[in-house]
Amino acid sequence: MKVYITRKIPDVAVSLLESCFNVSMWPHEDSCVPRDVLLGEVKDAHGLLSMLTDKIDTDLLMHAPKLRIVANMAVGYDNIDVSACTKRGILVTNTPGVLTDATADLAFGLLLATARRIPEAQDYLKANLWKTWAPMLLTGLEVWGRTIGILGMGQIGTAVARRAKGFNMRILYYSRSRNLSAEEELGAEYVSLSHLLQESDFVSIHLPLSEETRGLIGEHELSQMKPTSVLINTARGEIVDEEALVKALREKRIWGAGLDVYSQEPIPSDSPLLELDNVVLLPHIGSATVKTRTEMALLAAGNIQEYLLSGIPLTPVNPEVLK
Repeated sequence: MKVYITRKIPDVAVSLLESCFNVSMWPHEDSCVPRDVLLGEVKDAHGLLSMLTDKIDTDLLMHAPKLRIVANMAVGYDNIDVSACTKRGILVTNTPGVLTDATADLAFGLLLATARRIPEAQDYLKANLWKTWAPMLLTGLEVWGRTIGILGMGQIGTAVARRAKGFNMRILYYSRSRNLSAEEELGAEYVSLSHLLQESDFVSIHLPLSEETRGLIGEHELSQMKPTSVLINTARGEIVDEEALVKALREKRIWGAGLDVYSQEPIPSDSPLLELDNVVLLPHIGSATVKTRTEMALLAAGNIQEYLLSGIPLTPVNPEVLK
């Protein structure tokens, strides 16, 4: 059976698949496989190891009559038409769990960097502008003992809450359902979205992208935040109305934002976000540690191996296909 990998991944994961299957791979790490190449490769593929940058839609599935599994190397799978896969009996898998702590570390690091203006301070120093100590030079926001509002108290949201607990922060959260274990362990308070936005000094987004969450944070929601508050997004860019966020940042209606994800990725060179000095921008590196990315690749490869050989995948998204 043939497996196609849409981006260069760690050798250990490739070797796992090569031990069982005929494997082909787009050989570049820093560029997406062209659509025409992908459509050609899936014609005789039984397994597809995809990235969040690959659009797995009805058009692609029509070119893949032998395809049995799409293993996404990400927790989110909004790049995949899961319903269309299910209708064709194609299993979809993702990589939950293995990237929780790496992403939580990045989210909290982004919170600290934004609050204390760390990238701005480094740029100031490297530009040789630091001539003397000054009482209010590059002053930022306190983090210790403040209030954090977490949107989505799943695995990553809970991991961020644990880090916030270490900073003696009050923890508010808004989620589709209550997380009683987080409330008991961390003293987290389950509140409405409006209450969270009004009370929080830092709002950190950890929701999956869906029709319910797309554009969840728009002009109205941003207007409810404190003028001294910071928005952190390491989930999906489309959860935030980017145009409304730019306006709020320009007008100083919120203090700042730290972003790892955007409505369009890579971020366009003419994005107004690049012109702002009260925003910290990262290139979608939430899970980017050597250990985590290797484990993600191994889990995606393991899903393909287990499903094609035994019919029992590790982390199915649409398990109804298995019935």
